[in-house]
Amino acid sequence: MANPNFVDDSILGRLRDIYTSVVALLTGTILAAGTALIGKVGIDQVTANANEVVVKSITAGATRIGTVSGVVKTVSVTKVLESAAAYTIGDVLSETDTASEGTAWTFAAIFRANNTGGYITKVHAICETTNVKPRLVVFFFKATPTCELDDNAANTALLHADLANYLGKVDLPAMEDIGTGDSESMATPSTYGNLPLWVDSASDADDLIVVVATRDAFTNTAGNDLTIVISLEQY
Repeated sequence: MANPNFVDDSILGRLRDIYTSVVALLTGTILAAGTALIGKVGIDQVTANANEVVVKSITAGATRIGTVSGVVKTVSVTKVLESAAAYTIGDVLSETDTASEGTAWTFAAIFRANNTGGYITKVHAICETTNVKPRLVVFFFKATPTCELDDNAANTALLHADLANYLGKVDLPAMEDIGTGDSESMATPSTYGNLPLWVDSASDADDLIVVVATRDAFTNTAGNDLTIVISLEQY
């Protein structure tokens, strides 16, 4: 018996009518991101202007579709080491040895945005003193820690009170200089030192906070610069 719902009751006619009904049902339907589709998705060749592509700019800080990665940002921070006294094993390196006035190293806006992350791929330390060979340790935090921050004071990182904001540490090889230039050291994935290291930013900041300490005793000339350069592959 012929089905009154189909104009053409042949098998091909029924399939054609089903296809027409499905197309009519889906016309103008907006599918949510990630919707699974069965079959092919085509371009509307009938509706006027249906095939136009509208390009809109994405403002800085806007939500992105998918993961944006592969962008490496490098930030350099320099401090003038104030202490004229020799550094002993485990001392902090900072800008002042006045009690409670030292500060952490802040690598401002190194993350893509608040509440994002990335891989540290390089840490480079340069000291404005010839022929010093300390092995430095760089501690990473997502917020300013409560550990010792004064120059030439005994390091206390990692304090248990700072654990919630602690991201890990990188060990640098011993510094060296060729000739009479600055002493320097660099940690990369091809050296020892824990790189690459995943770190993430706070929900309300895009900065990376750092504490620097030495594993070795050395003598620095007061007033010389220490520069730390960090490269982060943003995600």
